Amino acid sequence: MDIDRIAAQSQPYVLSLFRFVTGLLLFHYGVAKLFKFPPVEMFESVTPLSLWGVAGMIELVLGGLLMLGLFTRLAAFILAGEMAFAYFIEHLPHSFFPVINDGALAIVLCFACLYLAVTGGGPVSVDAMRR
Repeated sequence: MDIDRIAAQSQPYVLSLFRFVTGLLLFHYGVAKLFKFPPVEMFESVTPLSLWGVAGMIELVLGGLLMLGLFTRLAAFILAGEMAFAYFIEHLPHSFFPVINDGALAIVLCFACLYLAVTGGGPVSVDAMRR
């Protein structure tokens, strides 16, 4: 059993799974910010036209597109920018160190989306079906 061959064959499908899970996480944050589900104390006063509300709309719509694998590269690129923006606006002013400023998730999501913007959505996506 050649583990490298098996890993190489499964790589495109794991990419599709990675895309879906990344989109699901972002979609979940959009739902929490806009629809207050599940109720999270830090999102209870978010209104649709506030900075956090607009971020929630971006995460809801583009996270949904990532889950479907539709316009993956564009959606992921915009989400990478949003996560970078979120880190610099919300987390960095508290401390330079991500372990102190709670910005590790924003950094990871930024680079996950940047990776998806470069690689695309994988074979299990609406984009792949459209080709």
